[in-house]
Amino acid sequence: MDVGNVEIKWLGHSGFRITDVLENRVLYIDPYRIGDAVPADAILITHSHYDHCSIEDLNKISTPRTVLLAPPDCQSKFQGKIDMRTSVIMTPGKSIVMGNIQVEAVPAYNTGKSFHPKANDWVGYIIGINSKRIYHSGDSDAIPEMSKLHKIDVALVPVSGTYVMTAEEAAKAVEGFKPKLAIPMHYGAIVGSKDDAEQFKKLSKVPVQILEKE
Repeated sequence: MDVGNVEIKWLGHSGFRITDVLENRVLYIDPYRIGDAVPADAILITHSHYDHCSIEDLNKISTPRTVLLAPPDCQSKFQGKIDMRTSVIMTPGKSIVMGNIQVEAVPAYNTGKSFHPKANDWVGYIIGINSKRIYHSGDSDAIPEMSKLHKIDVALVPVSGTYVMTAEEAAKAVEGFKPKLAIPMHYGAIVGSKDDAEQFKKLSKVPVQILEKE
C-alpha cells in the first residue's frame, strides 16, 4: 500500500518493508521468513527473539552499506554474522537521523505476562519519512506510553494475543492515540490467524487496512 510517497509492504508476522519512493531508500522492520529480498538501506529490529532478530533473514537483505538498528541484547546475535556498514544500539527514547528519515525508539513490553519484560528495554519504532509518521509497536501489550503517541499516520500493531495484545486490546489501544490508519500484524506465523486481523478491523474505531503478505 502507498501512503503519500511511502510504500508499506507486510512481509508476514511482524515484518515490513518500507520504501521512500522519492529517494528509493528501503527500510525493513523485523524481517522473518521473507521471500524475495530487496537490499536494505536500514534494518530495524525490535527485540532479540528469533522471529524478530533472524540472522538468516538479515543475511538476505544486508549489504556493506546497510545500517542495522537494534536493542543491546541483539548485538551479540548478529555481530560478525552479517554484512553491514554499522550497527546502532537503540533503547527507548533514542533517536537517529539518516538523511531525510528519522527513527525514534519507543517502549514495547508486556504488562500482564512475562514474555517481553519492560526491564529488557526492547522497543517499537516511530519512523518519520516524507512527512509521514509510521509507528511499529514491536511485541507489546497496550501500554500507558501509547497514549502519548501523536500525529501517527500509520500504526502497525499486533493482534494475535498470547505474547502480545489481543484484537480487542489492540482496538482499544489505537482508539487511545487515533492514528489515521491501523494495520494489524503478528499473526499467521507463530500464533494468530487472519481471523484476529478481521476481528481487530471489526472492533476498531479508527480505519483499518489488512495487508496481504508479500
